[in-house]
Formats: sequence, structure tokens, C-alpha cells
Amino acid sequence: MINDIWLGLFSGIAFGFVIQRIGATNADKMARAHLMMESDIPKFMLMAVILSAVGLTGLGLTGIGITRVLPLSFGATSLAGCLFGIGWGLCGYCPGTTWAAAGEGRMDAIFALIGGLVGAAVFAHLHDLLIPLLYDSTNLGPLTINSLVGNSYLALLLLVVCLGVMIWIIDHVWGRYSNG
Repeated sequence: MINDIWLGLFSGIAFGFVIQRIGATNADKMARAHLMMESDIPKFMLMAVILSAVGLTGLGLTGIGITRVLPLSFGATSLAGCLFGIGWGLCGYCPGTTWAAAGEGRMDAIFALIGGLVGAAVFAHLHDLLIPLLYDSTNLGPLTINSLVGNSYLALLLLVVCLGVMIWIIDHVWGRYSNG
């Protein structure tokens, strides 16, 4: 248990350091990324997904890591995605970058963090009402790329190739768009 806490603390500090270095704790740089004027943050996010997928697959193969896939709910995921996007658009941060930016002492991030905590408290209060309405009625069960293609190696390869192509497109198309 103590080792898990230290591992989590170390991982969080390392992640915060990396997202700070890439500029994801700067709301202006995030806005430039959303306006397709800067490509560093989107490329970093996609690369993080690739590295995480490869790492989780490796941990799963060695028996060290076990991934639990939660059921996909179209209604709950759609509403959550909309709220997430609205919050990100209003404050310029996603939840992870909000914590890191608040750690830097950015006052706008501190207010965004307070807003996120209030939102989490409201959700916790309404949880029993929202789950039957949004989650249970549109539950599609656990859905993964692996379950769609039937082979974990092929699923990983498809994910890496697709996200790699997206990184290439972002690098080339966004770079041209931002340069005029």
C-alpha cells in the first residue's frame, strides 16, 4: 500500500513536470492548440496515449498489470464529453493540467480547480439519480479495439498506426495552417 502511494506520487510529479515542460499548463498555449495554431500539445497527448497503450500491453503480458475495462455508456459519455469540452473551453485547462497549473500558482487555474471540485461534488450528490437515466439506459458493455478485432497485438498495432498518422497529420497540416 505504501509503495503504491509513493509510485502514485512519483508518477504524478513526473507527469506534472512533463506537461509543464510541453506548455500544457499555459491556458494561452492550450487555446492556440485548440485554434490549430500550435501542434505541440495535441502531438504530445497522442504520443502519451501510444506510450500508455504499449506500456499497459507490456504490463499485461508480464502479468504485472491488470486492466479493467468499464462498460461504455453512450449517454453518460456524451454528456460527460460535452461538459468536459465546455469546461476546457471556458478555463483553458483539462483536469490534469488544472492541477499542474494551480501548482505553478496560476490564479486562473486555481479558480478552474475550485469549479471542477464543485462540479464533482454536484455529480456525487446527483449520482443515484443520473446513473439510471444516463448510464444504464445506454450501456453498451465493455468495448475495446481488442474486442472489435479479436487480437490484442493487432489492436495495439492499429492504435499505434492510427495515432501515429494523426500525429503526422497534425504536424504537417497544423504547421502549414498556423504559418499562414
